[in-house]
Amino acid sequence: MHLNEKYLPIYHFSEKHALNISATQADVMAAVRDYQPGEDPFFRCAIILRELPIRILDRMQRRTGMPRQPFGMDNFTLLEQRDNQELAFGLAGRFWKSDYGQEKVIDAEAFLAFSAPSAAKLVLSFTAEKLDETHTQLTTETRVLCLDKEARRKLAPYWYLIRPVSGLIRLRMLSAIRRSAGNRTHNTSI
Repeated sequence: MHLNEKYLPIYHFSEKHALNISATQADVMAAVRDYQPGEDPFFRCAIILRELPIRILDRMQRRTGMPRQPFGMDNFTLLEQRDNQELAFGLAGRFWKSDYGQEKVIDAEAFLAFSAPSAAKLVLSFTAEKLDETHTQLTTETRVLCLDKEARRKLAPYWYLIRPVSGLIRLRMLSAIRRSAGNRTHNTSI
């Protein structure tokens, strides 16, 4: 059973992308773990646009203190890693809200138990399948489960609005991971 099936066997929304990479499973998964979306200018621009309403609201309400950190991989909770084969991250909350409505889940057990009304759970998984000694297929899948009808009603328009941008971000992420994994392979073979 894959990790995405373990953590969200039932889901309402999903998106899946795959890419063949000229690198070992170990190099691919190391590149996945090291990936920082904030290094991608397109991702940064998309997040700035996505977070613009809450930042304007903060200024209008004269909220002071620490500025909000942009959304990134630090928002996710590592749920589980299986050697160099799979990795799963979780997120819970009301993603359609201007501040993401994120709920704190500290570990896999808390993620599985999370059941707040009008909320959703999301799993972002990576699967590295060995094709041969030097090639790996990396698949990323995002699954979202709405915990009730109200959450599904609120998430649906948001999902369809962000899905094209999210898909492009995922493709760019896979390409960046491919470059990083390829660099690791070339550096270790010298």
